[in-house]
Amino acid sequence: MRKIILSVLGILLIIGAVFVSKMIIDSKTKRKPRAEKVVKTVFAENVKNGTINIVVPANGNLRAKRRVELYSEVQGVFQGGSKLFKTGTSYNKGETIIRINASEYAASVQSAKSNLYNQLTSIMPDLRLDYPDIFPKWQAYLSGFDMDKITPKLPEMPTEKEKFFISGRGILTSFYNVKNLEQRLSKYRISAPFKGVLTEALVTEGTLVRSGQKLGEFINIDNYELEVAVSKVYSDLLKVGEKVALSNLDKTKTYSGKVSRINGSVDQASQTIKAFIEVNDSSLREGMYLEANLDAKEESDAIEIDRALLLESDKIFIVRDSILDVIDVKPVYFSDKKVVLKEVPDGTIIITKPVVGAYAGMLVEIFGETPAKTTK
Repeated sequence: MRKIILSVLGILLIIGAVFVSKMIIDSKTKRKPRAEKVVKTVFAENVKNGTINIVVPANGNLRAKRRVELYSEVQGVFQGGSKLFKTGTSYNKGETIIRINASEYAASVQSAKSNLYNQLTSIMPDLRLDYPDIFPKWQAYLSGFDMDKITPKLPEMPTEKEKFFISGRGILTSFYNVKNLEQRLSKYRISAPFKGVLTEALVTEGTLVRSGQKLGEFINIDNYELEVAVSKVYSDLLKVGEKVALSNLDKTKTYSGKVSRINGSVDQASQTIKAFIEVNDSSLREGMYLEANLDAKEESDAIEIDRALLLESDKIFIVRDSILDVIDVKPVYFSDKKVVLKEVPDGTIIITKPVVGAYAGMLVEIFGETPAKTTK
């Protein structure tokens, strides 16, 4: 009996606990948290359209405008001169850069000149007897003939009779043979075509130089050119003689140049046009990397903003009554960091710095302005 009573009491206690807990749960009221109104602070400014100078950036390496690759047209042993044939050696215009031993060839030239002199001497008696009127000028030519100097030009032969006589004695053939040998003899010496510096030296004293062998490279250090690739969009805007601002990679030094040449064809792979900018400065060296800013054109009634502020390539955020909105714009030029826009009305308040999580309809306040009071 006792067990039955205890069982009934336990069941009643359980049922009572369930009912009490249900009452407690039903009596509990859920309070929803009040949503706080978040107002983000943004940087903005009023639009004022004006004239934007569109500058096309370009870059490249400097190259000497005047350069000569030195090749040998003859064979022989390289001889030392007054200056060592080494990289960095400077030469004045007309100064000997390379001299090749030409003693053997010079002897053959002297032999040919001696043969010509003998032929001229042999015709002098006939000229005195048969052509006394032309004898004086040939006598004067023979008297001025110097074996150690360049063979002088033959006297003028105005009549056919004189030409036939001189040519029939083989003098013309011997003369042009000597001139050909003298011309080749001059190739044993290479002189500087302009004042400059040796930038490459591939031979040393005593080296056997062969015909067609490259010996080095010689450049003028007073004049340089910067080759840059410009988009074909600006091909009609570039002009020869236009001034260009140049700077080094670290932006520590600036130079002034001008467009000297513009290629007439478009590179099919990159769709760019090559322009050459001439620049002169004593501190420049060949191979230096420079950046150029080409003044392409001026765009009126336009503004310039950061590219990060452009949405979907043709939209930007504006502030209208403390709420973000989006308007359509017309981009006219893109650079690495900036974009030039048109069709943005004057007085429009535009965002000047990107806003994280921004969306149309977002409540904002402009940095520096007193926030307006809002009613609860």
